[in-house]
Amino acid sequence: MNIENIYGEDKWAALGGFSPIITVFRSYHALTPEMEDIINRDTFPVRFAKNKHIASPLKYNRYIFLILEGAVHGYLKMGNKKITTWIAAENELAGTIRNLWENESSDEYIETIDQVFAIAIPHEMTKLLYENFPIANYVGRKMTEIYFQGASERAYICRLPTAFKRYQRFLISYPHLINRVPLKYVASFTGMRLETLSRIRNKP
Repeated sequence: MNIENIYGEDKWAALGGFSPIITVFRSYHALTPEMEDIINRDTFPVRFAKNKHIASPLKYNRYIFLILEGAVHGYLKMGNKKITTWIAAENELAGTIRNLWENESSDEYIETIDQVFAIAIPHEMTKLLYENFPIANYVGRKMTEIYFQGASERAYICRLPTAFKRYQRFLISYPHLINRVPLKYVASFTGMRLETLSRIRNKP
C-alpha cells in the first residue's frame, strides 16, 4: 500500500484549514510561522480500511500517524500467532517502535482495528524540524517523555505475575480502551487467552 496525499492542495479544508499536528505541537510550545508552514506542507490526511496493515516488515517505516478516528494495534508474529504489544486510539500517535524515526524495515506490524482516519507525519519532516529549529527538539523531547512513560507502563504490565493483576492494571492504565477495542486485543496485550479474560471479567 502506497501512503500518499490524495487530497491535493485542499487537504486541510475539512480540518480547520491547517494540520492537526500543529495543534499537538502547540500544546507543548508555540511554533514559528516557518515551522507551521513546513508542517502544513509535509503532513497530510490518510484513511485506512479495517484490518489493514499500515506498517509491516515488508514496508519501510516512513511515517508516524496521529489517529483522529479509529484504533490500531502493534504486534509481533510468533509463528502463526499475533502478539499485541501496544494499542492506540483517537488522539494518540502510532508508529513502529523498534526503528522509530528511521526509514528502515522492522519486524513489527501495525494493523487497523477499525476504519482509521489519521495524519501522516513523515520522518524526513521530523528530522528537518530537529535540524533547523531548537523548539522542535523541545517538543520532541516532551513527546518522547510520554512515549517512554507508556513503554515503561507496558513493560510493567507484562511483568505482573497473574492474569488478574495484569487485567487490573490494564483497567487503571488504559480505561479508555477496555470498551473501545475487541477483547481479543486486550487479551493478547495482557498475555492471556481470551477465555481467561472473559472469566476474569465475568467474576462477581
